[in-house]
Amino acid sequence: MTNPLYDALFAPHEGKTTPFLHLPDGSTLSHGAFLQQANQMAHALSALGVTAGDRVAVHIEKSPQALALYAACIKAGIVFLPLNTAYTPKELDYFVSDSQAAVFVCDPGEADAMAPIASAAGAKLMTLGGDGRGRLTDLAASQPTHFAAVAREPDDLAALLYTSGTTGRSKGAMLTQENLLSNARALVECWHFTAKDVLLHALPIFHSHGLFVATNVMLLAGGAMIFLPKFDLETVLARLPQATSMMGVPTFYTRLLDDARFDRDLVGHMRLFISGSAPLLAETHRQFEARTGHRILERYGMTETSMNTSNPYEGDRRAGTVGHPLPGVEVRVCDPATHSELPVGEIGVLHVRGPNVFKGYWRMPEKTREELLPDGWFITGDLSRVDTDGYVTIVGRGKDLIISGGYNIYPKEIELFLDAQPGVKESAVIGAPHPDFGESVVAVLVPESGAKIDLAAIEAAARNELAGFKRPRRFEILDVLPRNTMGKVQKNELRATYGTVFQPKAS
Repeated sequence: MTNPLYDALFAPHEGKTTPFLHLPDGSTLSHGAFLQQANQMAHALSALGVTAGDRVAVHIEKSPQALALYAACIKAGIVFLPLNTAYTPKELDYFVSDSQAAVFVCDPGEADAMAPIASAAGAKLMTLGGDGRGRLTDLAASQPTHFAAVAREPDDLAALLYTSGTTGRSKGAMLTQENLLSNARALVECWHFTAKDVLLHALPIFHSHGLFVATNVMLLAGGAMIFLPKFDLETVLARLPQATSMMGVPTFYTRLLDDARFDRDLVGHMRLFISGSAPLLAETHRQFEARTGHRILERYGMTETSMNTSNPYEGDRRAGTVGHPLPGVEVRVCDPATHSELPVGEIGVLHVRGPNVFKGYWRMPEKTREELLPDGWFITGDLSRVDTDGYVTIVGRGKDLIISGGYNIYPKEIELFLDAQPGVKESAVIGAPHPDFGESVVAVLVPESGAKIDLAAIEAAARNELAGFKRPRRFEILDVLPRNTMGKVQKNELRATYGTVFQPKAS
């Protein structure tokens, strides 16, 4: 019997003095020392009565100890449930109770507020702060530094990740050992990571990007990470010279580009910049390449699948696309009603199949049957097309599709047009109910720094370049677009704000 994730990600590093985490205070934690912490954490969880298959929910700040807790869960066969640090008590109440968590770990400062949530769910409450202190680390400190890995099968659950729930009740995606391991192997292969790599890690670890993509890849490759609690511009600029690679969300790259110190000399030694979790503007691609000589590699993934596609390491990294399917992963573009595959170049709903695709939704068999087909294809809900060279372009979410007067309107097409207009930094297009057309287009624009947007000029350009039914009937200007912690534009918030702009005003 084996434990696939432990055997591949952690076992090779037990007892090794090779560097793993370069920390903000200048110290370095070796692979071996990190795994000793993980072993003590595993013993602590066992002392709390947690056994293989149980869920441990964590709502804590990023720290080496938080990462060690993840490693401990893998080694002990426990299902790891990371929760966004921005979640409110009401949201956490649902996640902890729905997951039937055995233990709920929170920050010491929120223990009083979380105690009723843990009690109602029948979970034991433990604490762990961003400084590494808390009741859990106190318990772990007295435990042995060796722990025998618990046997797991490839199809056993390793993690439970809840979707954002912007269109209804959040769903818990069940990710298996094989889901996570197959994805890490594919990414190490595609992105050419080795033990010589040092990854600048400024992402949160409550999310798939920072945890299962960045961390698992570096564990499998045997490299090190510059482990920062968050993206801080001054710190990132100071630490980039010690890195070979960086994974980030688009806002990381736009903030770097806003600083003149970020230039070709600073990153001349870098091997790879990767972006994901939200679309990267074509203009950001162009500015980044012009400034640094590097072309950002963009990829695409989901909570339910981890990574699905990637632009090539060697070859044409095409702005606006998310590249080709990863090794072992299949994609197809289908009619949303019939699930039949559409011809190359047509827009439809993207389906994904492969060893990375999750097992189903926790305690939601009907929702699982709706979105995970019997032959293994997962209906992502993302509108996309695949070109003749096999590059995938994500057009938008299915829920973002606008149907106006019987015509389908894809917001991404209009956003690309708007983003190219003088003075526009970025845009978001939504549909709002319209008394004549069912829905019509609302464009929300963010101006470039110091610029004033000329709406009359944009409307004139739209008349030349966009069909009448696609043209925005309403423009709104904001300083910034609402985004979640991973940089995705929250169009549900925009719809809530501007959803009545076409409605008759009460007399």
